[in-house]
Amino acid sequence: MFSTDTDYEVVVFSVGDTKAGTKMGKLQLKNLSDESTLNCILWEETLNRFDEKIFRTGNIVRIVSATFNEKYNNCLVSALSLIKEAKLGLEEQEREKLYKELISYTDKIQDEKLKNFLTSYFIKHKDRIKISPAAKLMHHNYVGGLMVHTLECLKYAEANMDISDYKFNRDNILGACILHDIGKIFEYTINTETGLIDYDAAFQKEWLTHSQYGFTICMANGFKEIAKMIAAHHGRSDWGAIIDLDQKDLEPELYFIHLVDNLSAKFGKINVHILEKQGV
Repeated sequence: MFSTDTDYEVVVFSVGDTKAGTKMGKLQLKNLSDESTLNCILWEETLNRFDEKIFRTGNIVRIVSATFNEKYNNCLVSALSLIKEAKLGLEEQEREKLYKELISYTDKIQDEKLKNFLTSYFIKHKDRIKISPAAKLMHHNYVGGLMVHTLECLKYAEANMDISDYKFNRDNILGACILHDIGKIFEYTINTETGLIDYDAAFQKEWLTHSQYGFTICMANGFKEIAKMIAAHHGRSDWGAIIDLDQKDLEPELYFIHLVDNLSAKFGKINVHILEKQGV
């Protein structure tokens, strides 16, 4: 059931086509008082009345008018009110600053082939890189979020390499941090006005995941060690990893990239919630 005096957090929103050829919105809300979820449906005529930014992930909303369908265990919403807007993302000035910081890491790479590849790739795809989120739901899911996540991975990696007795190939580690999620600039779309994130249909037709994309471009350009790290960075095959870290005799670098990626993802999710609560 639902309540009109309860605050809900927007978890995910998508629009699809009905059999009749009209649009239908699917909205999942989380009850902030008990953490339960509520699945909602919005018909096309209802969708047309809303500014779509109300459906941004993390927004706090209230249901003004709706009916509950016990058969399908969902709520047919006809009116919503926006209580608090979630973080849209980084401003242009912030994004430009982070982009420059990110590309400056190529100066730390000694391998000229890798350095030149990264420099040219980042110049070519600058506009996409600057706005891309790092995820649709899980972490850094806002305008510029991918750059924040990538820089966090680089800083975690550097700090741990500096205190480790294991002699990492620093070029490969930095390259893997930079490229492990680069496929996300094509995998996701983000509306910079509303903050709504979705999957790119064209990407889905050509690629399985962003990991497959990153693995492929690294293999095609001769960066086999980096490709392998990208293949394993999700850790488990049921989490999307091409190489499952449960296998035996894997290189330490594979676990290392997985761990710094996971650390950034976990803190990224926490930090977004903290900023939202503080009204940032």
